[in-house]
Amino acid sequence: MISQTKKEKIKILKQEYEQLKSSHDDLLKMITEAELPEMVYNSNAIENSTLTLKETEKILLEQALMREVSLRETYEATNLARVIKYLWTRPNYELSVQNLELLHQMLLGGINDDYAGRVRQSGEYVRVGWHIAPAPELVKPLLEDLIVDYNSNDDKYFLEKIAEFHLRFETIHPFCDGNGRIGRVIINMQLATLGYPPVIIQNKNKSEEYYPIFEQWRDRHKSDKFVDYMYLALSESLNKRLTYLRGQEIVKLSDYIKQNELNAASSTNAAKRQTIPAFRQSGVWRIGRVER
Repeated sequence: MISQTKKEKIKILKQEYEQLKSSHDDLLKMITEAELPEMVYNSNAIENSTLTLKETEKILLEQALMREVSLRETYEATNLARVIKYLWTRPNYELSVQNLELLHQMLLGGINDDYAGRVRQSGEYVRVGWHIAPAPELVKPLLEDLIVDYNSNDDKYFLEKIAEFHLRFETIHPFCDGNGRIGRVIINMQLATLGYPPVIIQNKNKSEEYYPIFEQWRDRHKSDKFVDYMYLALSESLNKRLTYLRGQEIVKLSDYIKQNELNAASSTNAAKRQTIPAFRQSGVWRIGRVER
């Protein structure tokens, strides 16, 4: 369960975001477009892609790279970007098995056409670590139940619903490949439907922050870790956009710390805990300068 304090924090950030965003559509579009390489890089890196953020940026801009990379990794970057951009123009995209298969086709088309665009079929079992996903025959019924539960559980707080959906989706592992990337795309699809900006699930520290959430879910059916993670990610996304919408000067957090003679460790910790309105941009913590 997420605390009432955190719910109030998100509510206050969302209210200001709603007030300021109406006359700044172009700015918000620019921020989201600038985030695209980060979204693609982080999601693919979680799945062990070797591409760096800079290489991902160059691939999406159709620029030459300094080293040879596999055709598969190139397709993984361009295809995921295509899925993300497709959903930008469809903020109310319907959550259905058919629509998820369409996104999967876009993601894996040209990479593996044998199973792109369809859930697992008879004989297609998958394993993630020690977890063996449900039998293929159960995939569609489990997905349909998951979608019905998500759409009907109106009493649960939205971050708790999204977190539980992600954990159940990844446990079902409906596709032969691409489950993690599709699952993270769904998170932002769900947030967009509710009027929230996208979040970035970070590759850095994934072993300490992202992977343990699945262990907690599979061991005890608890989603607390991921709800907290989502709270931090959404707070960061809102703080980033609010900093731009307010027209504040944006500086590196490290420079801000030096200029204000702050403790570096405690300030960085505050950024990670979102008790200060800091945010990451190209992997670097930044903050809006406040006039004194």
